[in-house]
Amino acid sequence: MRNRDFAGTPVGAVGLGCMGMSWAYTESERDDDASVALIREALDLGVTFLDTAQPYGDGHNETLVGRALAGRRDEAVLATKTGLVVESLATRKIVRNGRPEHVKASAEDSLRRLDTDVIDLYYLHRVDPDVPLADTWGAMAELVAEGKVRRLGLSEVSVAQAAEAHAIHPVAAIQSELSLWTRDALGQPGTEAAGAGAVSGAGEAGDVVGWCAANGAAFVPFSPLGRGFLTGTVTAADFEDTDFRGANPRFQEEALKANLRIVDVVKAVAERHGATPAQVAIAWTLAQGDHVIPIPGTKKQRYLRDNAAAADLDLTETDLAELDAVPAAVGGRY
Repeated sequence: MRNRDFAGTPVGAVGLGCMGMSWAYTESERDDDASVALIREALDLGVTFLDTAQPYGDGHNETLVGRALAGRRDEAVLATKTGLVVESLATRKIVRNGRPEHVKASAEDSLRRLDTDVIDLYYLHRVDPDVPLADTWGAMAELVAEGKVRRLGLSEVSVAQAAEAHAIHPVAAIQSELSLWTRDALGQPGTEAAGAGAVSGAGEAGDVVGWCAANGAAFVPFSPLGRGFLTGTVTAADFEDTDFRGANPRFQEEALKANLRIVDVVKAVAERHGATPAQVAIAWTLAQGDHVIPIPGTKKQRYLRDNAAAADLDLTETDLAELDAVPAAVGGRY
């Protein structure tokens, strides 16, 4: 697999989001042993940029990733997050907590669950509107000084918030949703309801991808496959009760039907290349800049291999023009 640079370290151009191994998607298919094997195969394939967080199963996902990396920790660049707390695992009720004391305590918990001495990339999962960003970020910077964290990142922030944090301590990465049906991070919201609460009440995000390029930070797209929609395999709003997509506005019947116009274009480009729609969707995110490292998630090995191969798919200018011109998605993200 081709590599990309993260803070001076080469990583696979396509990373792996591990959240779905623990919650949110088709939980009846959860299999910890299979997920451990998948993470280890990912490393074999060169997929070395791994993403987890404390809320994903209320600690379960971090423990799972730690187990998978036993004996292979030095092969991965490992990212986890602070700033969100699960109040109820049953209802997936999550609250924000950016207090410095929480940041410090949650880092210790993550280190223990991941069974590691240092976190390579520690994100602020969401900005807490009740705590000054400078206070939260300052506490995270102290973790770097203490050697418990190597780099700091932000998730779902505006350009203004990124700049505020960067003035205190370097922002190594920003993780936000980016795909062919979610282009807010490019400064192109353009949806009927552009993701309520996505930027912590900070207004329009602005061109976050461009800000990262200008400031030496990686941009890390989550859900580059549109929560599976852009693969062309989701054609009806038929989800398990525990699958959170069932409540997403974009996956409601009428919106989903309208959004199939986007998938039609992705499929057409894929056919020209003998590729899959998933590979085209991921390759489009990669084409947004050499600093972009998408993290598609999966629980299935065949999809892992499919996603990894997207790193070697070169889209033409014609392909990109067609993909850039797809209609805005109908419905909000959440």
